Amino acid sequence: MASMNDTHQEKSLIRQFHTPLLKGTLVKRYKRFFADVTLDNGELITAHNPNTGKMTGCAETGFTAWVQPNKDPKRKLKYTLEMVQNENEEWIGVNTHRANSIVKDALHRRLINEIGDIASISPEVKYGEENSKIDFLIDHTDGTQTYLEVKSVTLKDPTSNRGYFPDTVSTRAHKHCRELTQLKQSTKARAIMLYLVQHTGIESVSPATHIDPKYTEYVKMAKEVGVEFIAYNCIINEENIHINQQLIFTA
Repeated sequence: MASMNDTHQEKSLIRQFHTPLLKGTLVKRYKRFFADVTLDNGELITAHNPNTGKMTGCAETGFTAWVQPNKDPKRKLKYTLEMVQNENEEWIGVNTHRANSIVKDALHRRLINEIGDIASISPEVKYGEENSKIDFLIDHTDGTQTYLEVKSVTLKDPTSNRGYFPDTVSTRAHKHCRELTQLKQSTKARAIMLYLVQHTGIESVSPATHIDPKYTEYVKMAKEVGVEFIAYNCIINEENIHINQQLIFTA
């Protein structure tokens, strides 16, 4: 549990990348977890791809790629694919594992207005009837609590600036919607689903009904009982990723 009495003194931006990223060109993504990249120095490397989704529109041959070097001797792959830039030079954060640290940084710096005053933040707390873990359990100064679930959004409609979640049928996302619905029905705590948009070309977010209609049904049921749905985009560059401003979410 992180006390906000300590973190409020820590207003500086948390750096997502501890060492400089290397620039290159994406050759291909394959077997889900591998990405071949030709670095600008001409070296062909294989990077770990920490994104289990379909990555539609996020992993095309020829995209500019940014990889994080790693010197851990226990790792077989010495690079991690972090970001790409598409043909429109839009930045896309493809390492979904960074979503929670981006949100945690924003919570500490009070950048998510809907959350209100924070006394403490507890990550990965077990809850619910289906044995889930909430991304963040937030205790407020007035004694109330907020359960905050984070989803990373990178799927962009090719004909508009709308983003969608999920990018494939997701039973895990169904479960999280059900859990927040049940929580809201049985407690007085707030329940929030936050869509973190790591694609600079996306200007609004909606459930991907055309991909996972069941998820849209769960979102609508959750909204009916008071679960809140919000979306924020990010500022993304080769040095950092951090929350920028709220986007419109429609369901």
